[in-house]
Amino acid sequence: MTSSNICASTLFNVEGIVAVVTGGGSGIGLMITKALAANGAHRIYIVGRRDDVLKETARKTNPEVVIPIPGDITSRESLLRIAERVESETGYVNLVVANAGTMGPRPLKSAPDAPDQQPSISEYRAHALKTPMEDFNQTYAVNTTGVYYTALTFLDLLDAGNQKGNMGTDWRSQVIATSSIGGFSRLKGASFAYNSSKAAVTHMMKMMATSFVAYNIRCNILAPGIFPSDISGGIFANVGSGPSTVFEKEIVPAERAGKDEDIAGAILYMVGRAGAYLNGSVIVVDGGRLSTLTSTY
Repeated sequence: MTSSNICASTLFNVEGIVAVVTGGGSGIGLMITKALAANGAHRIYIVGRRDDVLKETARKTNPEVVIPIPGDITSRESLLRIAERVESETGYVNLVVANAGTMGPRPLKSAPDAPDQQPSISEYRAHALKTPMEDFNQTYAVNTTGVYYTALTFLDLLDAGNQKGNMGTDWRSQVIATSSIGGFSRLKGASFAYNSSKAAVTHMMKMMATSFVAYNIRCNILAPGIFPSDISGGIFANVGSGPSTVFEKEIVPAERAGKDEDIAGAILYMVGRAGAYLNGSVIVVDGGRLSTLTSTY
């Protein structure tokens, strides 16, 4: 081993990588996209339903590297079309980040006419049952089922990435799913659909890590805490959402929300040579929030 092998420039190097990032135009997906683009990725395909958002992300980041592809991860046909395009343009991928997610219905936190009081059981029940089952199921369709089919869709291209060998002999293609610390939390008032779907995707990725050993494809999980995103707006309602947002230490021990560099550091570790030995791992990036919650980890 030479000293260059343990230099940061080697360990966190993602130069030349070809990646697919679902939900890559906003929130944590955008943070991941920017981190990969800023550190030498060859091509990053960002997937989402909002074509205008994807195009703007590509324009602002690096239009020669970031390629927008409109698509719906809850549609098998859409995923197959995306994979066909990637195959025709590059022939392989090294990394798939299954990041797209949605929140889901929430339970009633307080009585409708008394914000400081616990709702009655009848009020709680009535509020919950107003939500169509389709809304609950849609949360799983995006957060769990969509991740499953995203991973399956790109298996051949991930295998081709291994055959290409452009990331080195000790580095193997991988799928990273963006889960959440919500998958470990038992926080009162949180969305049953969201939290349980994130718990499901975390365990599912661990199962995939085992199943894909035979194909030399790794699976790992990124579990963020509170970061600015389309689905975290309610958390910031009373504290603001700018870079100077301050949380009480009892809520987030780091006393702030996550920033671009927090996701960048985690994703560069997981994707670069520093994380080449990860398989079936969960990387929690939450400023210590999970330690303040009633949780199962």
